[in-house]
Amino acid sequence: MAYPLQILVNMSFSFLATFGFALTINIPRRALLLCGVSGMSGWMTYWWLMQLGTGRMIANLSGAFIIGILGIVFSRVRKMPIIIFNIPGIVPLVPGAPAFQAVRAIVDGDIDNALRLTMKVGIVISAIALGFMLAQLVSVLTTRISNNKKKRQMEQTL
Repeated sequence: MAYPLQILVNMSFSFLATFGFALTINIPRRALLLCGVSGMSGWMTYWWLMQLGTGRMIANLSGAFIIGILGIVFSRVRKMPIIIFNIPGIVPLVPGAPAFQAVRAIVDGDIDNALRLTMKVGIVISAIALGFMLAQLVSVLTTRISNNKKKRQMEQTL
């Protein structure tokens, strides 16, 4: 069960991590808060799904999907490229510890463990990429549906 303090800590640190990374890579000032919100939303989606017992792949896919959708919305609101919101937003979901452990296992000569960890990293990265692709697909579909609806309305008025 999640306690209010755990929720607050996860929200705070995921926001700060994303905001700090956005500062580091020189994201424009007017996009910094939205980058933090994007990263926090993606991480909280991941965290809640992990608390509910779903697998790591579903949790990462869902978190990346939320970041992707928010990136599209925020880019339209601020009239900025989507990548400005997606790159910092993905930072909390990146599997850094398993990647480090995989490299360390390779250096130590533990090939079986290295392969297992590398597969784990690959699955997480694939889920993140799929989440972004699904967000883009939803965006394209909603835009096409909206454009078709407007086109039909214009044809009816003529």
